[in-house]
Amino acid sequence: MKKEIELIIPPDFINDYSYLQIEASKKLKAAPEEIRAVQTIRRSIDARSKNPIYRINALVYLNEEPSLEKREIKFSHVKGEKQIGVIGFGPAGMFAALRLIELGIKPVIFERGKDVQTRRKDLRAIQQFGKVNPDSNYCFGEGGAGTYSDGKLYTRSTKRGDVNRILNLLVQHGAHQEILIDAHPHIGSNKLPKLVANIRETVLQCGGEIHFNSRATDFIVEQNKVKGVVVNDEKEFLFDAVILATGHSARDIFYLLNKKGIKLEAKSFAMGVRIEHPQSLIDEIQYHTKERHPNLPASSYNLACQIGEHGVYSFCMCPGGIIIPSSTAPDELVLNGMSVSRRDSPFANSGLVVSIDENDWHEFKTHEVLAGLEFQKEIERIAFAAGGKNQSAPAQRITDFVKGKISSTLPETSYIPGIVSAPLHEILPKTISTGIRKSLFEFDKKMKGYFTEEAQILAAETRTSSPVRIPRDNTTLMHVDVEGLFPGGEGAGYAGGIVSAAIDGENCADAAVRYLR
Repeated sequence: MKKEIELIIPPDFINDYSYLQIEASKKLKAAPEEIRAVQTIRRSIDARSKNPIYRINALVYLNEEPSLEKREIKFSHVKGEKQIGVIGFGPAGMFAALRLIELGIKPVIFERGKDVQTRRKDLRAIQQFGKVNPDSNYCFGEGGAGTYSDGKLYTRSTKRGDVNRILNLLVQHGAHQEILIDAHPHIGSNKLPKLVANIRETVLQCGGEIHFNSRATDFIVEQNKVKGVVVNDEKEFLFDAVILATGHSARDIFYLLNKKGIKLEAKSFAMGVRIEHPQSLIDEIQYHTKERHPNLPASSYNLACQIGEHGVYSFCMCPGGIIIPSSTAPDELVLNGMSVSRRDSPFANSGLVVSIDENDWHEFKTHEVLAGLEFQKEIERIAFAAGGKNQSAPAQRITDFVKGKISSTLPETSYIPGIVSAPLHEILPKTISTGIRKSLFEFDKKMKGYFTEEAQILAAETRTSSPVRIPRDNTTLMHVDVEGLFPGGEGAGYAGGIVSAAIDGENCADAAVRYLR
């Protein structure tokens, strides 16, 4: 017999399996020898009281042995009578490719960047020397933006697809089993590259094709039907359908589609800064103690408030993480956060962003559907100019930001290219500056001690989501005007994060195969 129960476990005993068995026997009023196994199916931390605890949802086997079956998907070799082009090899493109193979269709993938190993050299160049390769950076390359940024797997997109299926596929390709039970699963940027390489090997071994350093520069469209793509301005590839999964930073794709008269839509998004605190301070606030228990992870937070007509919220919070330069052009400065699996950096950082819509990019109205994108670019250029050189970032203590004065000194930072003191209260647009300033007081009410001179903000955090949507039919998932073109993932405006992009990639693959058949 199997029974699902909730157990409350102190951090001291979270790794003690015998303690779980004893607690389960007490909960079920059963003899200890009747408990054959306690299988954790969900784990979360509850830090609302003075002493943080783990809440465990467990499946208890009473006088019955547990099933040891693994949920693995078998991928077979595809012959290639039908081929679908996949543009981009981030989460949406990767999982679209896997799903196509599962359905017996050959994917031919084009990734503008490099494979994960070669890509490391370009990341080192931007971190240490401020040199940006427009096609190989933290946003572009095998695995997309998630590979070398963080690897958070939490998503609210549970109605769009099978989240557990995505997590199981990640485990099948090398992720730790813990992502299947943690309430907020995380892999870490040190482990993701190997996992991404394993997915690549599955695709190749099953007959798929992957072309790196291959940027889609045109689409072959005849009578409102996509026939193929042009790569690197020279070579044509013909396909039965095309899945477009280029990510939210592939601006050249938006410009190309707009130039060709393929319908786009402007969409709201958010921009702001990265805020950085000492991790020990966030731990003290969240865990109510100066010394974090060794069995508790670096603590995180999730904050949101409404300032006038604009929402302000934390975004991509990285406990025990670092801030990284995610620029995709030499004359811009874009920041993001990342954590390795141990989350052992002495710093905590998060995006602190303000919602932006068409009322805020009025000065770029002449660009019509791309007005939000142009506003985004303008903020990045301003941040770059304020940083000075080599991707150094303009920064300011949050106490000085509120007072409207330049910081005479700045705290230590995790940002490797370095920081320079700058008047962010003047540099940032008024909508963003006002939203951030007022939100700091609201967030300090929720987390007493959040507003402190030990914290600083760095500019600019701009790539929270795509400023453009590529519209598609809700049923067929095909572009509303172009037959055979399936826009998907973050770049098309239908996902946010690794798991939701992966789900959308799979959905696009399903839709494309239905279209072929």
